[in-house]
Amino acid sequence: MLPPFPETREKQAINSVEMGDWKTFPEMILDIPIADGPFKPTWESIEENYPGEPSWLREAKFGIWVHFGPQSAGESGDWYARNLYKSDYLAYKNHLKNFGHPSKVGYKEVLRDWNPIKLDPAALTKIYEDAGARFLMIQGVHHDNYDLWNSKYQPWNSVNIGPKRDLIGEWAAACRANNMHFGVTFHHEYTWWWWQTAFGADVDGNKMGVPYDGNLTLADGKGKWWEGYDPRMLYGIDLREYNGVRDAANSSWSPPPAGIFSNHLDYAKWYTTQWALRMMDVVEHYDPDFIYTDGTVQGPFTGDGTGTGIKANAMPLVMADYYNRTLQKRGEVNTFSIVKFRHNTNGTVNTEEFGIPADIKTDQPWIAEAPVGDWFYAPDFTYDAGMMIHYIIEAIARDGNAALCISILPDGSLDEGSISMLKAVGLWMRQNGEAVYGSHAWSIPGEGEIVNGKLRMFPGGKLDSKHAEFKFSPQDFRFTIGKNSSLYAFCMTVPEPGTKLKIKSIDQDGKNLGKPVKTVKLIGYDGKLNWKQEADGLVITCPDKMPFATSVVFKIN
Repeated sequence: MLPPFPETREKQAINSVEMGDWKTFPEMILDIPIADGPFKPTWESIEENYPGEPSWLREAKFGIWVHFGPQSAGESGDWYARNLYKSDYLAYKNHLKNFGHPSKVGYKEVLRDWNPIKLDPAALTKIYEDAGARFLMIQGVHHDNYDLWNSKYQPWNSVNIGPKRDLIGEWAAACRANNMHFGVTFHHEYTWWWWQTAFGADVDGNKMGVPYDGNLTLADGKGKWWEGYDPRMLYGIDLREYNGVRDAANSSWSPPPAGIFSNHLDYAKWYTTQWALRMMDVVEHYDPDFIYTDGTVQGPFTGDGTGTGIKANAMPLVMADYYNRTLQKRGEVNTFSIVKFRHNTNGTVNTEEFGIPADIKTDQPWIAEAPVGDWFYAPDFTYDAGMMIHYIIEAIARDGNAALCISILPDGSLDEGSISMLKAVGLWMRQNGEAVYGSHAWSIPGEGEIVNGKLRMFPGGKLDSKHAEFKFSPQDFRFTIGKNSSLYAFCMTVPEPGTKLKIKSIDQDGKNLGKPVKTVKLIGYDGKLNWKQEADGLVITCPDKMPFATSVVFKIN
């Protein structure tokens, strides 16, 4: 079904070609058959036919982000594959030390040598379940373009090269054995411009001007370990002729300017087709509970932002096929598609990366996502259960869900800091889970210290020492309504024994609660709790012993 890799024109000088106008470019309609069913490959059809958010996501609330692949081998944090071709980056220095110079030993050799022999998805899934997680987000392919399953359309995959294992198959089996919902994530939409560093060369030193291995051809592999594997299927092609592509690739983040790769329309069509077929391959063979696409704009291949390069209907095509297959296999559509940062669209779930909205967000289902340390492993991360718990509370108080990445070591294991942290999170979740699972936001997300007119919140960003050291006071509360209709008040710290707490939002006026308080219980405490609803708030006296961690939770009826 995937056509041969198209012939491409001779390279032009770097920065010599202006991108085509993405606003006037007509959307490319891909000719890919999809599974039979009511969903057609348009946003309109998806919105019309999708039945709404599955109930299991509302129930689950907390998940673990399994953001793991061969880039962990660099022990340099996120985006190792791209950054090892930047001579002023730590990843480059680590690559020189651990593998060699990227003109001779590039990322393809990292793939060859990566073998996470300690990776045990069944054991890890049990650890995550014990930590309180009810779903896993499992990386299927990152920007490095290497598929972690027995991929039909990408020969550079974990069955052919590296561990020689179908890792998505193993994770899927482990999740089903533990009744854990799971989704597969796809980050290869912008691989074609993300990988442009691999076509460069050192700008100084004794290797100045020697091309990196992204410039190799299929013929160059004759007699080598990678014979028969086309480097273009991994690194793509050199697109630096377009003005701004090289500079963006060598920046810390920025995508190229918005526009169309007008000189490479045949390649663009091939690329978007392969992108879609790889996702459809996973849907057909692993039946995930959700799929996830990365990005910063309204969807893949929009012509701007992370979707720069081409406009195509690839995303609604994949989603229509997915929902039709779900209907065929399960008899109902209880799956969803995460289209990162997309506006409210029936059929999609949104994410909030790093930060959490200040206000309650109920216009669409959403998942707050952040890594502990970074999205891929590096030494010296800070491991702290409290920062994970605070992040989860902030998300659910605003009607969201939370998924946290605990970076796995290159060999597939978790270090002791991660394991201890997850155990502590699990203890807290088992005690306070009734306030989390199946909950929804109250009329307000919380109360406490006000800074510049806004409620002081847990900081955004990757979770690190500043989050572990962030201090809440006994006046800081967050709220949820449990599936039992009780109001839950999370005190964002553990007060000293005997402390008098005042929840100002539950005063005798009753404008938030709408009724007088009848009972107040401190979850995990069996004794009688002293409390009184006064004119300016609900006053609770903490017991003489407070053997709790991170946050105490009050159940109010």
